[in-house]
Amino acid sequence: MVKKIVLDYLLLPMIGVVALFALWAGASSMTYNAEKRQSTLPGPVQTWQESKLYVLEPLAYRGENDQGVIRMTWISLLRVLEGYGIAMVIGVPVGFLLGASKTFAKCFDPIIQVLRPVSPLAWYPIGYAVFLGLQQTYEISVGEAAAVFTVAVCAMWPTVLNTAAGVRAIPQDYHNVAKVLRLSRTKTLFKILFPAALPHMFTGFRLSLGMAWLVIVAAEMLTGKNGIGGFLNQEFNAGHTEHIFLCILAIGVVGFILDRLMSMVERNVLSIAALPGAIRRWFGAMRPVSVSPAPAA
Repeated sequence: MVKKIVLDYLLLPMIGVVALFALWAGASSMTYNAEKRQSTLPGPVQTWQESKLYVLEPLAYRGENDQGVIRMTWISLLRVLEGYGIAMVIGVPVGFLLGASKTFAKCFDPIIQVLRPVSPLAWYPIGYAVFLGLQQTYEISVGEAAAVFTVAVCAMWPTVLNTAAGVRAIPQDYHNVAKVLRLSRTKTLFKILFPAALPHMFTGFRLSLGMAWLVIVAAEMLTGKNGIGGFLNQEFNAGHTEHIFLCILAIGVVGFILDRLMSMVERNVLSIAALPGAIRRWFGAMRPVSVSPAPAA
C-alpha cells in the first residue's frame, strides 16, 4: 500500500515534472544566441536566477507592481473569490429554474447559449462602461469592479448548465414522494431536489472556479491592476520573459490546488450536505431533559 502511494503520488508525478523541465530546457537551447551568449527563450536555470527574489521573499512588498509571488497571487485570489461568489449566487437559482421549468428554459436557454461562448476580453469593456456610468452616483473603483464583473459572468455558465442538468436528472419517484408526503414547495426544494442535484452542482462549481481563475489573468491584464495577471502583463511589456514563466508556474500551481480542493469537496458532498442536520441533532441530544416532579403521595 505504501509503495503504491509513493509510486502514484510521488515518483510518477516527478517523472512528468522532470520530462516537462527537460523539454523546456531543450526548447531554450534551440533559441541560444552565440553572440549574446543567452537564449531568447529562457530555460529553467535562467528563469530561477532572474526570478528567485520573488520566490524567496514571497510576501515582500517593494512597490505596487513589485511584490512577492504569494502576495500577488493572494490579491488575484481575492478578486476571484468575489466574482466566483457572485457567479454562484446568480448561477444556482438560474440553473434550478432552467432545469425545473420548461417554459423558462425555452425563453432563456437560447440566450444563455449565445452569451456563454463570449470571451472575457469582450465582457470587460461592457463591465467598464456600466460601472463608469455608476461612478457618477456611487464611489466605485471602475477597473476593479469591471474585473470582478468579468470573472462573475464568465464563471457563471458552468454552474448554470450543470445545475440545470442535475435538476433534470432527478428521478420522477422523488417528486412523487414529495407529493405523497404533501411537502411544501420550500421543503421539496431543500429536502429533496437540492440534495439530489448537489453532485451535478458541485461539478459545475468546480468548473466555474477553474474558469474564474483563468479569467482573472485576462481581466488584470486589461485593467492593469496589481496581481499575478497585472504583473505578467507588466513583465511582458518590459520584455522580462523569465518573470512571465514565473507567473505561468504560479498560475498553474494555484489552479491545481484549487481544483484538488474542489475535487475533495465534490467527493464528500453528500456528507457535507448532511452535516447541518447532524449538528442540529447533536445539539438537540445535548439539551438537558426536564424531569417532572413525582406527584405527592
